[in-house]
Amino acid sequence: MQYKTLTKLSPPVSEIGLGAWQLGVDAGWKNLSEQEAISLVHRAIDLGVNFFDTAPNYGLGTGEARLGKALRDVDRSKIVVSTKFGHTDTGGTNYEASHIRESLEGSLRRLQLEYVDVLILHSPPFECLDGNKNDHYAILEELKEEGKIKAYGASVDTSREMRQLMETTNSKVIEAFFNILHQDTASAFDQAKEEGVGIIAKIPLDSGWLSGKYDANSSFSGVRSRWSKADIQTRARLVEGVKEIVGDEMGLVQAAISFCLAYDAVSTVIPGCSSIAQLEGNVKSAETPLSKATVEKLEQFYQAEVMALRLPW
Repeated sequence: MQYKTLTKLSPPVSEIGLGAWQLGVDAGWKNLSEQEAISLVHRAIDLGVNFFDTAPNYGLGTGEARLGKALRDVDRSKIVVSTKFGHTDTGGTNYEASHIRESLEGSLRRLQLEYVDVLILHSPPFECLDGNKNDHYAILEELKEEGKIKAYGASVDTSREMRQLMETTNSKVIEAFFNILHQDTASAFDQAKEEGVGIIAKIPLDSGWLSGKYDANSSFSGVRSRWSKADIQTRARLVEGVKEIVGDEMGLVQAAISFCLAYDAVSTVIPGCSSIAQLEGNVKSAETPLSKATVEKLEQFYQAEVMALRLPW
């Protein structure tokens, strides 16, 4: 496992982190028992993973609680924990600046921690990203001074949102939607590097499409039911194009994760997993880099075949 800087005030983070959405009860994934969730976290640590990304709404608070139990006997100085604000543990949303402190206190209680390394605004409305027009960032600075967080930022989907955040706030972490089929945020990566902003690459497998397990005949329930039949057919066609480019160089999952890690600005990638076998496969993906030539072909494929489609997440 390789480690990179995410923030200056926390330990370097593993290139492969653990997205902890799936740990919670009825989180929309395979329903893990509490012991299975804890075992998954412990195996991640055994494999060198030290970055854990969670949020209050993951399993309506149970994701944070289970992660907290799993990390209870782990050396706190060696792990990096990020949680979020905006989506609540009751299933709603509340982006009011006055709610930040209450939300964080609830997260700390469930995680059984005195501080989190990063507090992320969870996919906020665009107007919340303007530090000149919101009180959020003054409160976040207060929480830094109090030692309850070490850094803050936002989870966003576009380069426009990234630039707004970097140009109007002191945010030092961005969780960016980035994968082979969604490369828009990459255009702001150089600015992030110049400003010392660490990047967490979210949804690297495009909600499962870049795992290779879906095709044009797939049907979906739960959160994935958002895709129309036309969306499914388009995604399936594009995935076949990606497979052609990658060829025999490596498996699709490995290629998808390695693609994200090919960018120096990316500190860590957080693929989801609901089993130890998936976790081990994700970690193994970091062992063999995707060739520069293939990365360039995938960038060209995005520009020529994907960008204009404006694929929904």
